Amino acid sequence: MPIEVNGKTYETDEEGYLANLSDWSEEVANAMAEVDGTSLDENHWEVINFLREYYEEYQIAPAVRVLTKAIGKKLGPDKGNSKYLYELFPYGPAKQACKYAGLPKPTGCV
Repeated sequence: MPIEVNGKTYETDEEGYLANLSDWSEEVANAMAEVDGTSLDENHWEVINFLREYYEEYQIAPAVRVLTKAIGKKLGPDKGNSKYLYELFPYGPAKQACKYAGLPKPTGCV
């Protein structure tokens, strides 16, 4: 199901992940969130930008446990916990946040 942003169409897979990681932009992320009925605030962007940096360094999208631990290490224990991350990304912090970050679906996510 392709997504359209500012008159340009971006290919996605059947779950809505970008087919080409290089197509990602903040506008694309906002459009994906809008499709899911949500809007991204600064807390969402903090996690999304963290994920993009993580992927750039390790070339892998982290599973939820790894994400939670890494966020806690970088952003503090109040943000590095499942409750906080699920409030931001109710469809699954790793899965939904990686989608908005333009990354592949994390390994181990159903």
